[in-house]
Amino acid sequence: MYTSEFVSPMHPDKICDRISALVLDECLKQDPDSRVAIETLGGHKKIVIMGEITAKANIDFQELIQKEINDSSFEIITNISKQSPSIAQGVAIGGAGDQGIMIGYACNETKNLMPLEYELARSLCKFIFNKYPFDGKTQIIINDNKTITDIVVSFQNVSKDILKSLVLVWLQKQNLDFQNINFWINESGDWNQGGFDSDSGLTGRKIVIDSYGSRIPVGGGAFSGKDSTKVDLSGALMARKVAVEMLKSTDSKEVLVEVAYAIGKSEPLAVKIRINGLEAKVSKDIIDRFQPNNIIKELELKKPQFKELSKWGHFGNDNLWDK
Repeated sequence: MYTSEFVSPMHPDKICDRISALVLDECLKQDPDSRVAIETLGGHKKIVIMGEITAKANIDFQELIQKEINDSSFEIITNISKQSPSIAQGVAIGGAGDQGIMIGYACNETKNLMPLEYELARSLCKFIFNKYPFDGKTQIIINDNKTITDIVVSFQNVSKDILKSLVLVWLQKQNLDFQNINFWINESGDWNQGGFDSDSGLTGRKIVIDSYGSRIPVGGGAFSGKDSTKVDLSGALMARKVAVEMLKSTDSKEVLVEVAYAIGKSEPLAVKIRINGLEAKVSKDIIDRFQPNNIIKELELKKPQFKELSKWGHFGNDNLWDK
């Protein structure tokens, strides 16, 4: 059994990811060398923005966030300081902005080289959201034969009957057999209160959705709201890039890339690549590509682009690291 879920951009956690990424984008618009590490907590008419920003940028948080959520009734609370000098001194010389483990993955199961169950869950969530842009979740379970066994859908402001009909239309568009699928549609009943009105959200609670689904391991850090000196983000994007390249060049089934960093050190401590489960040789050229400054240059990560990434996952969307 393999299973993966996806949430819509109006899920409370995803709204918080989007706000954190929006703040990063606004900083990068005004200062491409911005240092940003922002967390967002939101819900029930309050949004709290906390973290560190060192940038030549002037941001009206109240206006920026209320415009993004299209609601002027929220209280916006900020608690922002500058980047710690202890971190800044390592970043200034090209070192990693944090320690940690980053994961990259690619497989031949789908056109965009993502795990099948993940891509199906994302596709179904997008299909429903494009018609009903509200809070919602999808989940797909497949078996060893890559056949769907179960579909779980919960969506705000959509009746159970309409949701079921949408799922069937989506299945037909995917050219998938649905004779033996178990459907679990709004199992708790139809619901009209969602998003920040029903629940709180927090940046970084959807790291599995942001990555590859539950079949593939994740690193320790969230992506949204961090500038690209933070290797939680940039190291993971480069790991995906290398995984895609290796998959294509070796005509393999799957490639898993693992990278380890120490804060303040530019060269990664270790890079491990497994092709079809077997460890492959890692060249010095590949190791050099994982230095933060080299990643930022190759993948053009000083451009404001992260709000859009925060909505539908960071991989398999035809970005530079997916090619």
